[in-house]
Amino acid sequence: MKTLFEEIKASIKNNYNQDRSFWRPVLPWGGVFTIKAGRKAVSCTPLYVEIRLKNTCTIDGFLMLLYVILNENETFPRELSLHLGREFVDCFLYLMDTYSFTTVKLLWIWDKMEKQQYKSEVHKASLIIDLFGNEHDNFTKNLDNLMSTIQESYCSNWRCPTRVQEDQQRTININPPQEIPHGNLIRLAVDELFCSRIELCEEHGRYNKTLVNRNPAYRDPHLTGFFQHSFRRKRCGGLREFSQRVFCHGAPPFVVLNMQHWKSEDLAYVPYYLDLSDHKYLLEGATLFNKEEHHYSAAFQIHGHWMHYDGLRNVNLILLNKPPEFLLLSSLVYIRATEK
Repeated sequence: MKTLFEEIKASIKNNYNQDRSFWRPVLPWGGVFTIKAGRKAVSCTPLYVEIRLKNTCTIDGFLMLLYVILNENETFPRELSLHLGREFVDCFLYLMDTYSFTTVKLLWIWDKMEKQQYKSEVHKASLIIDLFGNEHDNFTKNLDNLMSTIQESYCSNWRCPTRVQEDQQRTININPPQEIPHGNLIRLAVDELFCSRIELCEEHGRYNKTLVNRNPAYRDPHLTGFFQHSFRRKRCGGLREFSQRVFCHGAPPFVVLNMQHWKSEDLAYVPYYLDLSDHKYLLEGATLFNKEEHHYSAAFQIHGHWMHYDGLRNVNLILLNKPPEFLLLSSLVYIRATEK
C-alpha cells in the first residue's frame, strides 16, 4: 500500500486541470476515536467509550506541514528525533502514512501539549477535547528547544547597571518594523532580530539612595519621589553592541516565523529564502488565519508544486495553479537548504 505522501506525489504528477483536488480528505477537522472497551472498562470512572476532538485547526495545518517536511529530506527524521524523540517521529510518520488522522492528533495532544493548553470534559459517554485557541500556543511553543536562539550584548559604559546581557528566545517572533522602510520588510525584520548591530544603550541608571540621604533637599517627602524618578529615567548613554543571534542547539531542519502581528498590506512580498545564523533557509509553506471564521489553514509546496490544505472543507487538499497570496499570514515555515 502506498503511503499518504506517495499518494499525494502521484496525484500531483497525474493531475488534470479540471480536477486538481486530492481524491480523499486528509487530516479532516475534528475527529472521533472509538475506544474498544472490554469488561474491565465498565468499572472505570469517569466512563467514556469515545474521544471527540473539536477545533483542531490550531494543530492541523502544522501537522500537515511537519509530515511534508519529514518526507522532503531523508536526514530530517533523524535530526528531529533528537528534539521530538525517535519514538514520536516514527509513530507520527506511521500514523500519517496509514491515514490514522484522529490518532495522530491525539499523539500530538498527549505527547507534546500540556494539560492546561486545552479544555476537556466528559459529556455522556464521550471525552471532548477542545483545541480552540492560537496555533502558536498549541503547536510552535511545544517544539521543545528546536528553534531556541540566543543573542549576547555588551555596553561600552562601565557604569551601565547591566553591561552584559543575554536574550534567549524559544520561538522566532518577527515583529513588523516601526517605520516602513523601502525594500523587503520581512527580510529586514529578520535581519534586525538575527544580525549583529550597535545602538544606544536603553538601560536606566540606578537610583542612588546614599546621595539622597546625604542631601537635605532630597529628603523632602514631596520631592523624593521626583528625584527617584529622575534618577531612574536617566539613560546609560553608552553604546550597546549586539552579537549575531545563533541557534542554541545548531541550525534546526526547519523554522517557524510567527507573523501574526503583521498587516496584510505589509506582506506584498514574501522572501523565498532567508539567511539565518550563517545558514540558508528555503520557503516550504505557511499557515493562514481567517479572522472572520477564526480558522487556520495551510499552504505548502512539494517539489515546486503548491498545495492548499483546509481541514474544514470536504475537498481539503487542492493543487494550486500558482503560489498562494500570503495576505492572511499566521506563520511562515522555512526548511534548511541542503549543503552542497
